[in-house]
Amino acid sequence: MDTIYQHFRPDEKEFIDQVLSWKQFVEDTYAPKLTDFLDPRMQQIVETIIGTNSDIRLASFGGYLDAERKRMLLYPDYFQPNDDDFHLTLFEIQYPSKFVTIAHNHVLGSLMSLGVKREKYGDILIHDERIQFFITNEMSEYVKLEFKQIGKTTIQLIEKDMNDVISTREEWKEAITTVSSLRLDAILSAIYSISRQKTQMLINRGYVKVNWKVIEDPSFQCQEGDYFSVRGYGRSKLMSLEGKTKKEKWRITTGILK
Repeated sequence: MDTIYQHFRPDEKEFIDQVLSWKQFVEDTYAPKLTDFLDPRMQQIVETIIGTNSDIRLASFGGYLDAERKRMLLYPDYFQPNDDDFHLTLFEIQYPSKFVTIAHNHVLGSLMSLGVKREKYGDILIHDERIQFFITNEMSEYVKLEFKQIGKTTIQLIEKDMNDVISTREEWKEAITTVSSLRLDAILSAIYSISRQKTQMLINRGYVKVNWKVIEDPSFQCQEGDYFSVRGYGRSKLMSLEGKTKKEKWRITTGILK
């Protein structure tokens, strides 16, 4: 079993144990297991662990084609999953859009203040003045009853059909560059074209997240597939490692969310 952990970071052990328990559940009961919403890094871990197991199949759905956060379904080979098996509800927020502006973090903060854990709701979609979010069916009634305002603004939740989801396709601007090491400060410096000193300051202040976790260590070693979020600079990704140059620098492909 130890060999599995070698492929991941030490702080991911707890989640890996959870994935292994889901796998065991499906094997023991011969029944499907539905997860909560997982971020892309977690999805990657599940795919790595389950993907090689021929007895258990894997499906994922976050409410629409390009969803970032998704629920995953581990199931035995007899089972035929469809979208309804992911138990999702889509809500649209009605608010006085002529008078107030509501941002992603306002919706996030309001849901968290109701005691709704982050793994219980998926992507928050904002396009023009429309705002939608996905939530697990088991939390939908509670949220419908309790979610009445964002800040001081009174809102109303309207349940929508899945086909009415807002279209917001993410686009990544890709670039190929070289870095002296895979340290976090070096990677961010290359992606955002800012000095190592500036990236170190941002990291030390807690302004940087790697795979949705705050990282305050500039020497943190990055890996292929890592997602970054830097306050004031937006989101990016280390898409691939292309090998080393003759001068022993890493050639990398990066992406910045447009």
